[in-house]
This record gives sequence, structure tokens and C-alpha cells, in this order.
Amino acid sequence: MTIDQLQGQRQFYVRQRLRMMVNQYEVRAVAPDGSEGDMLAFAQQKRMAFKEQVTLYTDDTKQQAVLGFKARQAIDLGATYDITDAAGNGIGLFRKDFKASLLRSTWIVEQPGLGAARGQERSLPVALLRRFVDSLSWLPYHFDFLIGDQPAFSVVKKWGLRDRYVIEVQNPQLDRRLVIAMAVGLDALQSR
Repeated sequence: MTIDQLQGQRQFYVRQRLRMMVNQYEVRAVAPDGSEGDMLAFAQQKRMAFKEQVTLYTDDTKQQAVLGFKARQAIDLGATYDITDAAGNGIGLFRKDFKASLLRSTWIVEQPGLGAARGQERSLPVALLRRFVDSLSWLPYHFDFLIGDQPAFSVVKKWGLRDRYVIEVQNPQLDRRLVIAMAVGLDALQSR
């Protein structure tokens, strides 16, 4: 899929694959009937890496990278993750707002020339339950990202045996690669 085709997508599905030793994710387009469509990207989180890193490929053969993100610091509660294109060029970043995340997880996604999108868990009660009752960490969460006071995109975790997300993009200028990186990052990094 070309960047122009990817930019035309307003909805995506992200689904975690169940694997014992590695986190893997499928990013899929939404078919006309609302079901999961073609694979747009396949992600695999590096295990035992000194710095957290995830690479997204065109498919699960992992032959051609599409984008990736990597932590700038080895261990940091408010780490910044640089997002790069297939050639390794920076296209944006995301980071956790640690202070704001004490009650409700809050992430910032920055795209050069567009500004920062701030995303926060939609429900304070669900956020508090997930934090303070360990056995409820499986509860679905919903993030709404805004640029200023305008909706940019949302990530909604669905109920199920494996993690599955619906991503909706409201801002047409937002680079879909940043949205995909943030959606995968939410699953891979949210419990940290």
C-alpha cells in the first residue's frame, strides 16, 4: 500500500496475535462491509531490547519495513518514542505525559507542521479501576486524541480474548503512520 492510499484510510483495526514470547500485531483496513480488510502492516515488538523498539512491516514475512518507533531512553516513565519511516527518517514522535497519567493515562503525538495531539483515556472511572484493581487490567479502554479542541483520532479497545482495537481518524492531515504507531504503542506500552 502506498502512503497516499494509507492516508485515504479513515478507519483501521489493530489486533494482537497471541504468541508466547513476542508481541505481534496486525493492522488492517476496514472492508466496505465493516469487517477486517487487507493487512496494512504487521508489527513485532523486539524482546529483551535495551531500548523499547517496535518495527512495522508490510506483512508477516517481515521482508519490508513500513515504519517503526523506538524509545530515546532505556528506562524512563515518561519516555519519548521517535517514529521513523521505512528509510529511518523521523516523521514524528509520541510520549507519555507522566504527571497527567497518574489518574488517567495521557499520551502526546507530535507531527511536524501540525502540532501535538493529546490523547487521554475517555473514562476516569475505568482508568481508576484499571490502576487500582490489578485483576481488572483487562478492562477495555478508549482514548480520544485532540489537537487543541478538535478531534484528531480515537483508539477504542474492544472486548475479547485477544486485544483488538478500532482506530478512527477525524483529522485528514494527520499522518496515518503516526496514528498506527500510537495505536500499537498503546497496547505494547500502556501497562508500563
